[in-house]
Amino acid sequence: MLALPLAIVWFGALIVALLDGRKRWVATLAAALLAAALLATLWLSAAVVRDGPIGMVAGDWPVGVGIRLRADSLGVLFIVVSLAVLLAALVYEAAGGVQTRTFPALTLAMGAGLTGLFLTNDVFNFYVFFEIAMIAAYVLTGYGSRLRQLRSAVIFSVVNLVGSVVFLFAIVSLYHVTGSLDMDVMRLRLPVVEPNASLLVGTALFIAFGIKLGLFPFHPWLPPVYTGARPAVAAMLSGALANIGSYGLLRFGAGILPRDLELAAPALIVLGAASIIYGGMQAVGRNAPEEVLAYSAIGQVGYVMIALGIGGPIGFAAAILYTILNGINKTLLFLAVGARGWLLGIPFAIGAFSVAGVPPVGGFWSKAIIIQTTLAADSDGARIWLTALMVVGGALSFVYMFQVYQHEFWEPRDEPRRPGPVGRRAIVALLAIVVVAIGIVPEPLLSASARAAAVLTGGAP
Repeated sequence: MLALPLAIVWFGALIVALLDGRKRWVATLAAALLAAALLATLWLSAAVVRDGPIGMVAGDWPVGVGIRLRADSLGVLFIVVSLAVLLAALVYEAAGGVQTRTFPALTLAMGAGLTGLFLTNDVFNFYVFFEIAMIAAYVLTGYGSRLRQLRSAVIFSVVNLVGSVVFLFAIVSLYHVTGSLDMDVMRLRLPVVEPNASLLVGTALFIAFGIKLGLFPFHPWLPPVYTGARPAVAAMLSGALANIGSYGLLRFGAGILPRDLELAAPALIVLGAASIIYGGMQAVGRNAPEEVLAYSAIGQVGYVMIALGIGGPIGFAAAILYTILNGINKTLLFLAVGARGWLLGIPFAIGAFSVAGVPPVGGFWSKAIIIQTTLAADSDGARIWLTALMVVGGALSFVYMFQVYQHEFWEPRDEPRRPGPVGRRAIVALLAIVVVAIGIVPEPLLSASARAAAVLTGGAP
């Protein structure tokens, strides 16, 4: 059961790589494999909720030699969302016609990398799966083979390779100070490690994951990449691949280096505030919807940083919930902009309201939980200015999303846009329904986020 989701996408990627992805039946096969992996993960999630974390060593190798897998509430939640985003993006692209033979296989490869990363309990294998997902992303960023896509691929590859080197340095340092690559062993040994050494490791990890997130001031690569990539690829990058950054900070920071995370809390909050203001102001000053969404992505990760900085069960649950809903929102918006058609103004408006935190859509709850988290800050001064920041950030989000909606769907055009393929419009409408459903019935996702946070704080799995 534990290895099944990973096995489906891993062997699926190998099989589909031998086929011509431009043929509709190949893309359909890849989508079916992603759907099967998603269903297997939901089955695994039910077992984790019922029985607690599940662990194994792949291939019956001894512990410390084989790939150690562990499914808990945090990992399976991120797998479900990431695979769902990849499935939506693949179906969207297949509906309009896949342009290269490798696109379906690369999508499955990214799914394999993300699934393995969220399941592994070994830091070295975390890095291996991390690189599998990133290599697939490097190639996918150039999908379309136009100058803007190739330029985006070069920028994305160079900057994120730097992040990968920093991450590898952090892994080597962790092994040096703990003598193990097992996450559970590291968690036990790091409290007695020299504080300066662990703080250096924590800083390297923060830089690596901050680059993946596009957090200010590690953001310069993100706008040209998100605006240059095709809508389906931009949705994958923002809705699935970016989850590596949030998950890494949660798993390594809160789970393995809680002492260093607590020391770095003021810096996280300051950087989070800077991201919210910078991303919001830049988005307000942009006209192209892709640019607005790119700068919005920079601002939205600021909320995650503030929740992480406040910490505790409430803060971690808020960070998880915000990451999940932000990934769904960005997927919906990037695909809605790319699909065209006046009827898509309704799904886009739903995504825009969700980003701004307007009820009754899902984003309202993520903003509400973040505000609840800021009210739990230690000092009165921090509570006041953080809550005020949430209000200002929400207002900026509403302004720039309204500007995009007005420009794309209200202003008259000399030539009406031809609606995109029915399949694309259907997948966008389905995502919009999901966002509304989360807003109306938020309890399952709120409960899942709380269980995932409990994994990090030592509570119930």
